[in-house]
Amino acid sequence: MIDLQTIDAVVAQGPYTDTWESLSQVQVPGWFPDAKFGIFTHWGLYTVPEYRNEWYSRNMYIQGYPEYEHHRETYGPQNEFGYKDFIPMFTAEKFDANEWLDLFQAAGAKYYFPVSEHHDGFQMYKSEISRWNTVDMGPHRDIIGELREATLGHGMHFATSNHRAEHWWFMGHGKEFDSDVKEPLKRGDFYWPATPEPDNQDLFSVPKPTEEYLDDWLLRVCELIDNYRPEMLYFDWWIQHNAFKPYVKKLAAFYYNRGVEWGVPVIICYKDDGMAWGAGLFDVERGGLSTATPYVWQTDTAIARNSWCYTNSLDYKSLAELIVTLVDAVSKNGNLLLNVGPRADGSIAPHDRELLEHIGAWMQANGEGIYGTRPWRFAEEGTTHAAEGSFADQNVLEYTASDWRFTAKDGDVYAFCLNPAGQSTLTSTTFAAYHDGIRAPFHGIIDHVEQLGAGDVPFERTNDGLVITPAARPGVEENVPVGFRIVIK
Repeated sequence: MIDLQTIDAVVAQGPYTDTWESLSQVQVPGWFPDAKFGIFTHWGLYTVPEYRNEWYSRNMYIQGYPEYEHHRETYGPQNEFGYKDFIPMFTAEKFDANEWLDLFQAAGAKYYFPVSEHHDGFQMYKSEISRWNTVDMGPHRDIIGELREATLGHGMHFATSNHRAEHWWFMGHGKEFDSDVKEPLKRGDFYWPATPEPDNQDLFSVPKPTEEYLDDWLLRVCELIDNYRPEMLYFDWWIQHNAFKPYVKKLAAFYYNRGVEWGVPVIICYKDDGMAWGAGLFDVERGGLSTATPYVWQTDTAIARNSWCYTNSLDYKSLAELIVTLVDAVSKNGNLLLNVGPRADGSIAPHDRELLEHIGAWMQANGEGIYGTRPWRFAEEGTTHAAEGSFADQNVLEYTASDWRFTAKDGDVYAFCLNPAGQSTLTSTTFAAYHDGIRAPFHGIIDHVEQLGAGDVPFERTNDGLVITPAARPGVEENVPVGFRIVIK
């Protein structure tokens, strides 16, 4: 069983120490910039009610919230049926890790990130620190262990996400009325510590996490690292709180030193400046960057706009929007980590499956211009631009045939028209011909143009741009991006 002394010893042995100066020397694993596309899954007790979103465990204890009223009407008052009473209902009878990974691999993903513990505090893996986990309760299965084995069996990279930090306050509203969240709560209890919820964007909010809680957080994550050896870790926003700073540094040093010991490059994904720059991989939740960057980054987003877990009221994104998100990120040196939420029984809902299958079909045709590419000297063309920063996906952008994104590989340029719908020809002005003494943005010679998945297509380089006559795409929605390989002499 992991203990604080072991953690300190691993940190002391180096080569990484628990300082930002040391941790900022970490390198992004070599496979990551080539992979481009991964799958994220949010699956846990919060999926059982299939209502609104994955914050059900918090919101069901806030009087006046829709979850509060829904819970009382559906399951009874919170003092008779609390969140913990979903555990026997979480049986995962249709869960098949290899079936999931078959689908994720068919979608074109190269790495996989299941959530190991969400804010609710229920661990999806075997733990010696808490009995509130899927091995001792619920399905009585090591979910993360099964998913890791299946991921590696499919030749993909295994990573995991941990959202335990927010548990400090996540169940606290249950103390405001007669519910099953009752004092005394002690370490090891499911709802512990259930403190009053602060302004959770305040980096110095009080009451701040105690040493006891922070030690418990550190032990849980180090146990996860040692037992499941993820190649990447992801943390949600609350590790940015001031109280977490020394613990995050110690955790990172432990993890990075373990990676050196294993001979496996590892890195932490973080957002909202939760770590010092360079000490991990920068991630943008539900958004992106407006320009290409010299550093590799990641966006994590979901197939639905309003929830990370499966519910009965998902606001699904279209196939075209999801593929544009991928292409836009890749053109700017980013990866896409796309979330899908399995149902409580372990099945993947038909529409979710269909979206992933269609992404996979698109990647079969166009992946040459995605995998292993790097930004070209121009990332984009057109007047429609993705907004900078988090939660930009709450507004749907309307792309047109004049919007393009570019990547480069092996001397070739890949050009993606983001919405070719209704056009018999497609024109990229970036490749306009030299005319009347005006130098065009691209001043090279084009040998030929291939439509990805279809072969050579007619083209003409005019003063207005490179005019391409695309081939038909049977079975593909016409507003879905189309990719071309531009071969340079």
